[in-house]
Amino acid sequence: MDAQLKKGSLDVCVLASLIEGPSYGYKIVKDLKEVVDISESTLYPILRRLEKGMYLTTYSEEANGRLRKFYKLTESGYQKILDYVYDFKDLLKIYKYIERGVKK
Repeated sequence: MDAQLKKGSLDVCVLASLIEGPSYGYKIVKDLKEVVDISESTLYPILRRLEKGMYLTTYSEEANGRLRKFYKLTESGYQKILDYVYDFKDLLKIYKYIERGVKK
């Protein structure tokens, strides 16, 4: 997969993992295992980049006796997901056109 396409998709996958509510790093990795293989060492730079872009916010909270950093989706982050879905529809049209030629 093209590195830039994958990078954008990973960013949106991480944001989408926060749609139902705030989460922390290990749980995000665990939640994403079904759709994409991502390690914590890959996740944390993505989270920092998304926070810098104001697509998510962070806060710390005690959970199970230890302090955890939680990530929360912002309105801008939700809009980024919507934009991706809209743009992907156009990309899917291109994919179907290309695939049609390959199947012959």
